[in-house]
Amino acid sequence: MKTIALVAGGPKENLPYLNNFNHQDVTWVGIDKGTIYVKECGLPLAYAFGDFDSISENEKFSLTEEQQNISIYPPEKDKTDTELALEWALTQKPKLIQLFGATGGRLDHLLANIHLLLMGLSTDTKIELIDCQNQITLYRPGTYTIMKHKDWKYISFIPVSQEVKGITLIGFKYPLNNCHITMGSTLCISNELICEQGTFSFLEGILLMVRSRD
Repeated sequence: MKTIALVAGGPKENLPYLNNFNHQDVTWVGIDKGTIYVKECGLPLAYAFGDFDSISENEKFSLTEEQQNISIYPPEKDKTDTELALEWALTQKPKLIQLFGATGGRLDHLLANIHLLLMGLSTDTKIELIDCQNQITLYRPGTYTIMKHKDWKYISFIPVSQEVKGITLIGFKYPLNNCHITMGSTLCISNELICEQGTFSFLEGILLMVRSRD
């Protein structure tokens, strides 16, 4: 599997148009109510995870009748449905995991889902959290190239670790050179690329990048 697309059951209005992310190398996975979103888009649902407490009994019955690869969990458990699905996805060793339907609604679930991105840092799998307004990714220390995109104008960098050291931004409206920022800093919010491509790099810590629409 090259890409696994996980669709959770967050508010439907926060979803991007999922069909835009469909191609032959994508495996679609529904999480609880997210299974309904996948089916409504006519996308091939390969796996389903969850306690399915957010769908009707008729929808749950139809799903269990139609779907062979389904994992049903009790509502009382120590991990969220999204975490369980993400753990499974990482065992498949894809190049990319895209997580949809994980924003909006309850703030506790949003914060937890952002922190779930940490699970990918010790692997070779990149994890993206995507909604209709934002794309969120976590990075380990290193140097990265980023391309300008007309739909994703704003680029923000937020420290997830206590400190991020040696941040350098090249090709940005607000460049930085070997800058240190601490958790809670807003220094790197709402930047923009002024070149067709730019680079960002840092030496220590964990950095979250958010690309946002206007």
